Amino acid sequence: MAAPNIVNVTTITGLTTLVSVTVTAVDLVVNTTASGKVFKINSIIVANVDGTNAADVTVDLFRGGAATHIVKTVAVDADSSFSPIDKNSAIYLEEGDKIRVAGSADDDLQAICSYEEIS
Repeated sequence: MAAPNIVNVTTITGLTTLVSVTVTAVDLVVNTTASGKVFKINSIIVANVDGTNAADVTVDLFRGGAATHIVKTVAVDADSSFSPIDKNSAIYLEEGDKIRVAGSADDDLQAICSYEEIS
């Protein structure tokens, strides 16, 4: 696991990924080991698509077999959204890191991540 030097960047690719959130943590963004890349996470938006009930979301940075919470069991009201990471709180994923999301109910939440793949 390394943090590649981003001084001499040759490529920046803007990407968006999305997942349906379940009670078991699912990968939202994965920077594979030895990718030679750094991912700049610009935003994560979690939307509650259940028209009636609130649902809790947990978002973590998974590194070296351990999870560090970005947010833990934050309630997202029905038909609303929550942004645990935005342009004012961007983070970098090093090689081998991933962002995971989990919810209090299957398929009540959807997560979208906008990020830059830098190499």
